[in-house]
Amino acid sequence: MSANSTTSNHRRECATQAGAALLYGIFGLLLFGPVAFGAVEPWSIFLLEAGSAALFLLWIGKQVLEGELKITWNPLFLPMGAFGLLVIAQLLFRRTSYPHDTASLALLYFSYAMLCFLAGQTLLWGAQARRLALIFSLYGAALASFALIQGISSNGKLYWIRQPRMGGWIYGPYVNHNHYAGLMEMLVPIPLVLSLTRLASTKARTAAAAAAAVMVGTIFLSGSRGGMLAIVAELVILAVLLVKQKRGLRTAIGIGVFLAVVVALLTWVGGGELTRRIATVGPSHSELSGDIRTYINRDGFRMFLKKPVLGWGLGTFPVVYPQSRTFYTNFFVNQAHNDYLQLLVEMGLLGFGAMVWFLLTLYIRSIKKMKNWTTEISGAVTLACVLGLSGILVHSAVDFNLQIPANAALFYVLCTIAASEPLAQPARKRRVARSKPRAEVLASPEALPQPATNF
Repeated sequence: MSANSTTSNHRRECATQAGAALLYGIFGLLLFGPVAFGAVEPWSIFLLEAGSAALFLLWIGKQVLEGELKITWNPLFLPMGAFGLLVIAQLLFRRTSYPHDTASLALLYFSYAMLCFLAGQTLLWGAQARRLALIFSLYGAALASFALIQGISSNGKLYWIRQPRMGGWIYGPYVNHNHYAGLMEMLVPIPLVLSLTRLASTKARTAAAAAAAVMVGTIFLSGSRGGMLAIVAELVILAVLLVKQKRGLRTAIGIGVFLAVVVALLTWVGGGELTRRIATVGPSHSELSGDIRTYINRDGFRMFLKKPVLGWGLGTFPVVYPQSRTFYTNFFVNQAHNDYLQLLVEMGLLGFGAMVWFLLTLYIRSIKKMKNWTTEISGAVTLACVLGLSGILVHSAVDFNLQIPANAALFYVLCTIAASEPLAQPARKRRVARSKPRAEVLASPEALPQPATNF
C-alpha cells in the first residue's frame, strides 16, 4: 500500500470520527441546557455559545480532512438569514433602544443558528436518527422521573441544594414550571410516535409508550396550564392522523393503556391539588395572575404601535417595558409572557414576517415527509418534531418558552430536522428472484463485474 493511500485512509478515518463527535456534541449540548436550569445563567449561556463555536470549528476541520466543502441546504436558512439581517440593521442603524442587550442576544441567536446548521450537515442517516430517538426517550423519561421524585420531596430548592435568587415555581431542573412543561412538550412526541410505528420491537414500543406516559403525567403535575393545553393539542393532532390512517384495534388498545397510565399517575400523585390547579385562573406560588398578563399584553401592543416596522430592538423588552407599564406590581416583568407579542415589540412587523415565513416553510416541508410515518424513519422523525413544535407554538401564546436558551435551542434544531431532506437509508442488497433465468441475470448490467477505478 502506498504512502498516499495510507494517508488518505487515515484522513477518512479522522473525518469519520469527527463526524461522530459532531453529531453527539450537537445533541449533547442540547441535553446539557435543561439540566443547567434551562441555560439561563451567564455561565451556562457561555458554555452554549462556546460549545456551538467549537463544534463549528470541528465541522470546518472535518471538511478539510475530506478535501471538499459539502453543505446540505435547508429552506429554513433563508428566513433565518433574513431575521439575522434585520438584527444587524437594528445595530448598524441605531434602531435598538439598548444596543448592548441586542448584541448579547444576537450572539445567542447566532449560536442557535450554528447548531441548526451543524445538525443539518450531520444528521443525514436513518440509523443516526434511531440512536438519537433512543437517547432522547431515555433522557426525557429520566428527567420526568427526577421531576416526579422532586415534586414529592421538594424543599423549595433546585436539586434540593440551590435556592433561586428571585423565587419561582420549581419543577424538575427549572425555576419556572412552565418552562419544564415546554421542554416536555418537545420531548414527549419522540417516544410516543415511536410506540405507534413499526420501527421497533413490541417490547421497545411498550417501553416507549410507558416513558411517554410518565412524561405527559409530569406536564400535568407541574401545574402549567399552558403546558396542559399544549399537550392536549399535540394528542389531538396525533389522534386525527391515526383516524385518517384507520389504524387497527391494537393501536386503539395501546392508546387506551397509555391514557390509563397517565390518568392513574395523575390521580395517585396529583390528587385534589391538580384538580384545583386546572379549575383556577388566579395566582399561585409566584406566578402572574390572569389580570396582570392581560395588562402586559395590552401595554405590549401599545409599545408595538409606537415602533411597528423594526421594533424596539432584539432583547430590549425588559428595558423598555417599565416606561409603558400601566399597572402596579411587585413582580419584575422581564418578558411579555407571550412570545408572539414580544417578537412584535422587539422586531416589529418585519421580524414577525420573517417568523411567519419560517413557520410556513417548516410546515409545508414537513407535511410532505409524514405520509408513511408508521413505516419510514424519516416520516416518524418528522412527525415527532412537528408535534413537539406545534405544542410549544400553542404554549408560546401564553408564556415565553422561546426566551429560555435551552428550550429555544432545542426548538430551532427540531425545526431544522423537520424541514430537512428525508433521511438516507443504506442500500438493501438486491435479491434475484429464483424464477428469473440465470442467463437473464448474467445479461443484466448490475450482474456484470465492474472495473475498479482509482481517483
